[in-house]
Amino acid sequence: MEEVEAKRLFQKLKIRTLLDLALILPSSYEDTRLASRIEPGRVQTFEAQVEDRRIRGGRMQVRFFLPALGRRISGQFFKATPYHQRLFEPGSRHIIHGKVSLFNGWPQIAQPRSLKEYGRIFPRYKTVLKESQMRALIENYVTERNLFAEGLQSEEVGLLMRLHFLERYSEAGAPPPQIEGEVVGQLKFIEAYNHLRKLRSKRHDYPALKALNRPIEPFVETLPFTLTPDQQKVIAEIQKDLSQKEKAARRMIIGDVGSGKTMVILAAAVMAGGDRSVLMAPTSILARQLYEEACKYLPRELKVALVMQGNSEGDYREADFIIGTHALLYLEDLPEAALVMVDEQHRFGTKQRALLEALVSQGERRPHYLQFSATPIPRTQAMMESELIDVSLITQTPFEKEIHSRVIGRSDFPELLRHIEKELEEDHQVLIVYPLVEESEQIPYQSIDEARGFWEKRYEGVYVTHGRDRNKEEILLEFREQGKILLATTVIEVGISLPRLTTIVIVGAERLGLATLHQLRGRVGRNGLKSWCFLYTNLQSSERLEKFCRTKSGFEIARLDLAYRDSGDIVDGTIQSGQKFRWLDLAEDEEIVRRAKERLNNGITE
Repeated sequence: MEEVEAKRLFQKLKIRTLLDLALILPSSYEDTRLASRIEPGRVQTFEAQVEDRRIRGGRMQVRFFLPALGRRISGQFFKATPYHQRLFEPGSRHIIHGKVSLFNGWPQIAQPRSLKEYGRIFPRYKTVLKESQMRALIENYVTERNLFAEGLQSEEVGLLMRLHFLERYSEAGAPPPQIEGEVVGQLKFIEAYNHLRKLRSKRHDYPALKALNRPIEPFVETLPFTLTPDQQKVIAEIQKDLSQKEKAARRMIIGDVGSGKTMVILAAAVMAGGDRSVLMAPTSILARQLYEEACKYLPRELKVALVMQGNSEGDYREADFIIGTHALLYLEDLPEAALVMVDEQHRFGTKQRALLEALVSQGERRPHYLQFSATPIPRTQAMMESELIDVSLITQTPFEKEIHSRVIGRSDFPELLRHIEKELEEDHQVLIVYPLVEESEQIPYQSIDEARGFWEKRYEGVYVTHGRDRNKEEILLEFREQGKILLATTVIEVGISLPRLTTIVIVGAERLGLATLHQLRGRVGRNGLKSWCFLYTNLQSSERLEKFCRTKSGFEIARLDLAYRDSGDIVDGTIQSGQKFRWLDLAEDEEIVRRAKERLNNGITE
């Protein structure tokens, strides 16, 4: 096969590596070896001669003589075409193939095929390619030599060769290996190993603009609280990253809700010191909160500026730490920064993140780059991600939240109202998340528009906002200061800190992923107040929601979410893209990924 043609077929299959090809396994096998006896119930192949035939209407019955067996068998064509009539002329010879059955004690084959190629076990592939093209690719590229060169070991090579070339690599008459048990484990390993190699090949490291190694001990010692071991560990990892000049840092810091990522951000800004750092946040509320925290905790000698559309503070041209929204991307004179950080990175497009980095780069030299996310991912996925970008996990929280989670239904509504009234009496706040803004016949739950009249009539201090609300940030700020009940959509999932919020009610909770429910639950109990999360559903029961109520860790929630959804959402440059695995289960197969990573790190592929 010519290389140009092979490349075209690889592109048509949307695959990039030899192991991608080798992992496209046969969907079935066709045994075209000549049968030594007639066995009803089996698909068989015979050398045959047409003795006679009868055609009635659209049906055709052909009587074949099998010279090698000295027996006869009939072929039934229920919709005989002119092609069939020309092909099976009396006296013509064929290699016929089909499933044998008995009719009144007489062997017959329904719709027998006349084969040109026979005498082998042919693998069948369900792909966008023609069968002949797929076989040619497999024959040319899936070889023992190539598989060993990819870093597989003899047992894994043997399995793939048996699956693709059953006749050549199995004992005579042996059935194809069953895809179960130990075979599945080997395929999971090969799939994980292949994906890790692809991620590693995508990683590009650049020299840094500067090495950043200002001490942070004075900053940490002045904090009115002690950093958690996880915070300290991640800060140490960032220190090691930023101290290098030959390689610009590329690290993703993933922290559970309320894990204290802000202090990690501020510690990184201290490391950069006068060489300047820039932080981009997805909303003006988050940007302002970070700005207020920076002004509160950072050393006085570090100048901080806030850049937002029409509402900035400080002079960013003179600042050591510039915090802003995407308004940063439109500054014509954004100063050079040795460190770039993006908070809630998944809420920006890839182009936006790359543009911010490019604004402060100099040719091949790049700023150190840190991304932060409050969306925990399974540890297995984090292990894979680290081939593309260094990953740090913050799993601890500065204090243990006391949040009581419970699934409720319509009959629990009076009790819910009593709870809400009790919390309001204690000057606490309540958030009710609705699935829709306006009424919909498709969703069996009230919308905000339908429900707001009830709440506004019954209580004072009711505020309403949603994703399409242009004034949502102003409403959230006003609610934080003087509101009692907030009706919202999942716009509140990541955003403003509400210290007095102790109760969240999520309407139609079964419609949301567990990761989203965890983010919403993270809105309450921010300052250690005893809090509640009510999952309102019309379902009679929900194992998924009940398990969520019993699980507190965001990383365990992410694992559960994968198990209930579809294993395998993985990254293409950042967390949360769409790689699908056929065998590997990211919710369960951490040990397999660990072994694949060790194989890769040991350099067996070289």
